[in-house]
Amino acid sequence: MRFLIPLLVALAASPAIANAYDRPIPQAQSATAEFWYALASLTLLFSMIAVHWLVSRR
Repeated sequence: MRFLIPLLVALAASPAIANAYDRPIPQAQSATAEFWYALASLTLLFSMIAVHWLVSRR
C-alpha cells in the first residue's frame, strides 16, 4: 500500500496522459484597434512631455 500512492502519482504525471501544447495563433489587428493604439501612444507621449515641462520649471 505504501508504494501504491507514489506509483499512481507517477502514472498520473506521465507524458502519455498529458495533452500536446497547442500554441495560440495571433490574430490580426483591426483598423479600429490600430487607431486607438495610436491615440493612446500620442496621449502618453504628450503627457510625458507635459510632466517634463512641469518638472523642469521647478
